[in-house]
Amino acid sequence: MTPEEKTQLEKMTKNTLIESLGIEILSIENGRVEGQMPVDKRTHQPYGLLHGGASAALVETLGSFGSHFLIDQNRELAVGVEVNTNHLKGVRSGTVRAEARIIHQGRRSHVWNVDVRNEDGELTATGRLTVMVVQKGK
Repeated sequence: MTPEEKTQLEKMTKNTLIESLGIEILSIENGRVEGQMPVDKRTHQPYGLLHGGASAALVETLGSFGSHFLIDQNRELAVGVEVNTNHLKGVRSGTVRAEARIIHQGRRSHVWNVDVRNEDGELTATGRLTVMVVQKGK
């Protein structure tokens, strides 16, 4: 990730759900994004486990930013239109780390697979995000 991309991400995430949940983007490459999120009181559900909605937010965040850096940012926006997340293993504390990989990059839609893992590297959730690429101002 370039210093310019890092600065852009910081500006984009300020005062958003991403900042509230503590989601951090670790790297962005062409078609691949890595990030992490704490598992704590901000991201817990009532049983003390990582909330499925927080995992889904992580999935959507990584895929959406991945698409953002693949499009012409002067003319286009990348907006999530569908997210599906399967929760496979509970996490009570620590940090989860996720990797998003693009599996379809069309002119108007992108599809991402995202795997979320605990600190031991075990798969805790897996998701798919569909992003629509739209023209600004329409």
